[in-house]
Amino acid sequence: MKPRELANLGVPRGDAMKIAGECVRSAAAAGMDKAAIRAAVGRAVGDPAAHRDDAHFGPLAAAVGLARQAQAQFTPRPEPAPWRQWGEDLEPTAVDQLRNACKLPVAVAGALMPDAHQGYGLPIGGALATDNAVIPYAVGVDIACRMKLTVLDLPTSAITGQRDRLVKAIDAETRFGVGVEFRNRRRHDVMDADWSVTDVTRAQKDKAWAQLGTSGSGNHFVEFGTLTLERDELGLAAGVYLALLSHSGSRGAGSAVADHYSKLAMRLHPELPRELIHLAWLDLDSEPGREYWAAMQLMGRYAAANHELIHRHVAKHLGAGVLLDVENHHNFAWIETHGGRRVIVHRKGATPASAGVLGIIPGSMGTAGYVVRGRGQPESLNSASHGAGRKMSRTAAKAQFTWHDAKKFLASRNVDLISAGLDEVPMAYKDIETVMAAQSDLVESVARFDPRLVKMAPAGERPED
Repeated sequence: MKPRELANLGVPRGDAMKIAGECVRSAAAAGMDKAAIRAAVGRAVGDPAAHRDDAHFGPLAAAVGLARQAQAQFTPRPEPAPWRQWGEDLEPTAVDQLRNACKLPVAVAGALMPDAHQGYGLPIGGALATDNAVIPYAVGVDIACRMKLTVLDLPTSAITGQRDRLVKAIDAETRFGVGVEFRNRRRHDVMDADWSVTDVTRAQKDKAWAQLGTSGSGNHFVEFGTLTLERDELGLAAGVYLALLSHSGSRGAGSAVADHYSKLAMRLHPELPRELIHLAWLDLDSEPGREYWAAMQLMGRYAAANHELIHRHVAKHLGAGVLLDVENHHNFAWIETHGGRRVIVHRKGATPASAGVLGIIPGSMGTAGYVVRGRGQPESLNSASHGAGRKMSRTAAKAQFTWHDAKKFLASRNVDLISAGLDEVPMAYKDIETVMAAQSDLVESVARFDPRLVKMAPAGERPED
């Protein structure tokens, strides 16, 4: 029987589901037909206390009993943890997700950014502080997804005058798509790190090396554009510069880490109700918690290495010098002090914005992004948005818009699109200027980036973000 069939019979997720599969196989091997097996599963789930001695389904009955006992013991916080929202007209489901997160017994405080939209567990654009616990789904599936911007010493006229040369540099120095790899592997000292910190990272090391320097799919991109500084800033004189901007994360290795530890956390917390199951946590004093934390840190180094290699190789390909680098994670967890208390701050699709800290908040393939400096707003957990944020799902975007619509929009903004999926068209995103205005107390705009030559995974690729 498939897990879905077992779930329809009332078998709880986690260990009970695994045990149910083992019981079903044992009963089938003993000659029991499917109808009898279904009936036996139903009895074990319906009255586990009465069927603990069943020859084949006693273990299932015991597991169901334990799961229900644990679920009955779930106790939310007496009062939800305090939280605050930036921006208006946010998806009600995203607001509900953060509100639910603040009911967790480990929750300390929360914040919702103006680009927020629904995710798994914690909404994308959500920040959550917890007490000595890390929540894999509150970090995100793409661990350490990040931004990097490099200002090159090339004239801005190269965007049009040397268009083919710039396209060739992107095509040669990174790869887009699910599972893409480099035939001739790139070198970086991150591969000399200890990848045996967990069984998962050990198993993923070879794939990670093959994918080192690649960009993936979904909303990940590499693009050239202009960076405008209205005043002397960042060690540069006021003016307009040619810049390279990239967005991607920890690729297949990060996804495997997220998948393993998210499922482990859910198995360890069968007491959580349905609306909180994806917010299952790992205690940092536990072995699983320490493992995940070590794996997350390694994925952070790996994601940073991906960006470093893309930017280094593109600059070398073009024979260009580097005038400035700015970068930041936005899917990660940090140990920080807030309100005099040591907490774990999860920023899922949220940019670190402590006082004076630089970050990058992009718009879309056809709208501006910003280099920002954090203001250190305590109620936001020193966080800001990680972009404009989607205003519609990928499915809705593909149903509502055509490439004719997208090309017209992009042409009006002098954007040259190399490749992308229709689900990433700018019209599927919120207005970046509205988002920035809603968080003026969180960040100060330092420079404006306007995309001009954009590459994303081609249409038909499954999103990894």
